[in-house]
Amino acid sequence: MALATLETLRKTMNLFFPINMLLRVYSFFVLLADIVWVFVNGIYCIFQAVYEVFKPPPLKSVSKETALIIGAGRGVGRDLAIQLAYLGATVLCVDKNENANNKTVAYIKRKGCLAFSYNYDITKKNNVTNLAKQLKEEIGFISMIFYCCGIPSPRSLVDQPPQDIHETLDLTLTSYFWLIDHFVPEMKKRNHGHIVALTSVAGLSYLKDQMPLSVAQFAVQGLAESLMEDLRVNKIDGVHVTLMHIYPFIVSDSSELTFKISSYFGTITPEKAATSILDSVRRNYPEASIPKYLLFLGHILRILPRRATVLIRDLLDTGVDFA
Repeated sequence: MALATLETLRKTMNLFFPINMLLRVYSFFVLLADIVWVFVNGIYCIFQAVYEVFKPPPLKSVSKETALIIGAGRGVGRDLAIQLAYLGATVLCVDKNENANNKTVAYIKRKGCLAFSYNYDITKKNNVTNLAKQLKEEIGFISMIFYCCGIPSPRSLVDQPPQDIHETLDLTLTSYFWLIDHFVPEMKKRNHGHIVALTSVAGLSYLKDQMPLSVAQFAVQGLAESLMEDLRVNKIDGVHVTLMHIYPFIVSDSSELTFKISSYFGTITPEKAATSILDSVRRNYPEASIPKYLLFLGHILRILPRRATVLIRDLLDTGVDFA
């Protein structure tokens, strides 16, 4: 009898107060509000990005930072170490080529700046562990990491066979994971730091006869984006990630390379490339490229139909010869 009475009461209440319908209407308006919020903020972000093209964010200081440069013995890594030292950072140079690495550090010290040399082959996990232990004991907190390994030189892309896939992945990706495991937790704890990953433009588009390299570079891009999301989800806004795409044939100090369309591509020195990288890093850009237009081109290629992207890639395919 009591159950019948409760059921009758429930039906009577639903007749005058259709609770299920009200819940559906409420859910609809919540969803509508979320869509409007995303749309308005998306438009704002687009206008902000366009505005920053003409008025970039201010440059942050790196004078009190401790920067770890992986691959400081040559090329862009060497010039990054030198320029960071000029800007007042304490520079920790790491390279497996002891002679080249020591020359970089000696040059920086002659200029009156602070630098230290560490000679390790970071493709070996034990070496990365030992490096991290030594740095924590001797230096302390590492606030910036520049990972410059895996960037091929123009000559290596032209006259050398593709690297072994395991070697390529170890150098370009796996050792990067190990470094992140050792140094990023302390950055998160202090809510301060900057991780910089340098990849070739193979991370935006396939390079002819270089499938292992292209796969590894695409993976580095995924790693950087995953790290950005990890920091965002955990609400860590003081640690920044910058992914730099470098077109190998653009950065060259060799006179032995000539370009079939040199007036279109041109070349820049590693010194100018390092300046461009530091400009993006000091503005906390999440992603940038050298030359800068290649980043926008890469994003456009992702949304175009496959046949259209093939036509554009064929158009921009750089022919390279030895002089």
